[in-house]
Amino acid sequence: MDPHPDQPGPSPAAIDPLAVIRSREYVRVLLLAGLIGLPVSAVAYGVLALLDWLQTFLFTELPGALGFATVPVWWPLPLLGLSGLLVALCIRYLPGTSGHSPSEGFKAGVAPLPVELPGIILAALFTLSLGVVLGPEAPLIAIGAGLGALTIKLVKKDAPPSAVAVIASAGSFAAISTLLGSPLLGAFLLIEASGLGGAMLGVGLLPGLLAAGIGSLVFVGLDAWTGLGTFSLAIADLPAFTSPTVAMFFWAVVLGLVCPLLAWGIYAVARLVRPYVDAHRLALTPLLGLMVAALAIVFSQSTGKDATEVLFSGQSALPSLISGAATWSIGALALLIACKALAYGFSLSAFRGGPVFPAMFIGGAIGVMASHLPGMALVPAVGIGIGAMSVSMLKLPFTSVLLATLLLTSDALQVMPLVIVAVVVAHVVTSRLPEPPGTRLRRTASPAITPDV
Repeated sequence: MDPHPDQPGPSPAAIDPLAVIRSREYVRVLLLAGLIGLPVSAVAYGVLALLDWLQTFLFTELPGALGFATVPVWWPLPLLGLSGLLVALCIRYLPGTSGHSPSEGFKAGVAPLPVELPGIILAALFTLSLGVVLGPEAPLIAIGAGLGALTIKLVKKDAPPSAVAVIASAGSFAAISTLLGSPLLGAFLLIEASGLGGAMLGVGLLPGLLAAGIGSLVFVGLDAWTGLGTFSLAIADLPAFTSPTVAMFFWAVVLGLVCPLLAWGIYAVARLVRPYVDAHRLALTPLLGLMVAALAIVFSQSTGKDATEVLFSGQSALPSLISGAATWSIGALALLIACKALAYGFSLSAFRGGPVFPAMFIGGAIGVMASHLPGMALVPAVGIGIGAMSVSMLKLPFTSVLLATLLLTSDALQVMPLVIVAVVVAHVVTSRLPEPPGTRLRRTASPAITPDV
């Protein structure tokens, strides 16, 4: 560590990254990052396991335990209303804001204070277990960063901000090491979201990759020990896809034009509603939960499908949606997209969670619908839809390409050119659209990772 943390160090341009990597201080940081990967990934695994158990118990087992022969149609209403009340209480009365509002977009790189961690964990549990349309990635990233920063401050109270940033980043890497199906996907997500770059990228990246690798081993080991699963996104048993066609490239451009408009509408709903939520949180957050539940019930009663297709992040529902594409009509898919998108906008405005998985699910549903277009097939349509919708919501083009292709396993290389076209078109269109009305994005700069570690 820098023995004089209060003195300004050399500018990043004047630093030799290889000299930093060869230093003993950097080796200590690597060792600490590796050690942090163990408990942080274990905590992340525990949070995901608890969420999985709560979702199954509350939506599947509890109705039977209360004497209902089947799950009542109205069952989501009290659960989503309760979610709104509990999340509002966390935000209002616990230290901090229980994490950042997802209506501000995806964030990474800022470690929460230790006193804020209970609020982040509780708000995430109350949001994700009770059916709100958000994902676990943002809370896990915040928890990992907070635990990492807390650890280094306990080890060395006078640690410079750059060292705290590196270890906090390593904690985030470990927390989502397998959530997206691969440590590399999580790494790209964090790198692109935090804006890291330049010659010092590798210096800050290596501790995170080490923590992510160790985190993956912990997830695999805990899966073998508990039998609960790895809780990572995976899409298996896809039909073979050989090569793209001219028609597919045309539809990739079309979906790249359409998805940003839907994403703009989702953010517009979230940001128009959010100021009223901020002013009347205890009243409006439960009301928005009830509205999300009502959308799920309307969809279920109209299509005969399960209400949980609209509820939750879509992480566990996406594989079955794609594998069962033949069982979905065009009308049912259109209603699913409309209800999920509106529920997504309401959830972004008031609750706490991540935007990645709902964006992927909606993109996957768009892809399943697009597979009925002339000259289009299921696998490329799904890849295009996921990529275009992800970049429209997250504004992370490289991550969106990887999300849409690596999940398609053996078909990834054949689908990638189509996904790239859709992602580039969607990203350009998104950048040219006006800012959605309502609360504007408040971007927070990530702490710079410099070599005084």
